[in-house]
Amino acid sequence: MTETKSKLQRMYQRFLEYLEIERNRSRMTLRNYDHYLKRFVEFSAVQGINDPKDIDLELIRSYRLFLNRLMDHDKNLKVITQNYHLIALRSFLKYLAKIDVKTLAAEKIELPRTPNRTVDFLDSEDLERLFEATSQEKNKLTSLRDRAILEFLFSTGLRISELMSLKKDSINLKKGEFTVRGKGDKLRLVFLSGHAAEVLKKYLDARDDNSKALFIRHDEKESVEKQMESQDKNIPGLTPRSVQRIIKKYAKLAGITKKITPHTLRHSFATDLLANGADLRSVQEMLGHASISTTQIYTHLTNKRLRDIHEAFHNKNPKH
Repeated sequence: MTETKSKLQRMYQRFLEYLEIERNRSRMTLRNYDHYLKRFVEFSAVQGINDPKDIDLELIRSYRLFLNRLMDHDKNLKVITQNYHLIALRSFLKYLAKIDVKTLAAEKIELPRTPNRTVDFLDSEDLERLFEATSQEKNKLTSLRDRAILEFLFSTGLRISELMSLKKDSINLKKGEFTVRGKGDKLRLVFLSGHAAEVLKKYLDARDDNSKALFIRHDEKESVEKQMESQDKNIPGLTPRSVQRIIKKYAKLAGITKKITPHTLRHSFATDLLANGADLRSVQEMLGHASISTTQIYTHLTNKRLRDIHEAFHNKNPKH
């Protein structure tokens, strides 16, 4: 016998369908909303709330307390993760209001303040050491690929998911630009420095395969010789985990002790632009941030112009 769903469960499922069909949200976004809202619906059911009209501030207060005390891998949920739950809930309530389902107004749910985010980035010396470390790789093709990956990530500031989506024919090496589909399914123009384009070309010219992927495997388990013997030579591309391992490997070889991820190179890209005088709006566009507030996490690290103004104009006529 099929279990009858409550009205709240049905509305939450309709909201996910709305995000998928009408808002064209990505699978990752749908998965996240499903995770956050399912937790709220289940919590509400335990409290005896199964209809949107019965959602009130007291239920929200209890839910926030529940989230704050929730343990995940022996740790309390971070404030920013609690916020994600509440942001998803507010979006759900706005949807209900839009389709004229009586419920609590989304605006009545306030988000807790989160501590300022800090970002890790590499300075020019660390970056050069990281790039040069690829010369220690004995397999020439692997060395060329890994150098190209590192230079490419720093030159473009791409997210790892965006990098994985690229094909060889995605890139216009002559123009040094290409289009990528980022978060929210938004297209943006991405630029490649002349040096990064040259490094990438060396790698692609050295390959002899029919794979459409921009970066592929060349390790011992799938050696270059075996790839050459493959009839179609259609070798699969790298995975995000593979790229993470590549970066970790060269960070260790370069003697860089801080934890480095693909996102560290994205942070380094943004930091480098701002430190050299780029304006925040332009960096926002190049990173593909929907809101400039996301880009502002970099400004406290890189406001070189304010430092220059301070040095140029402060204390020019000291009294002692």
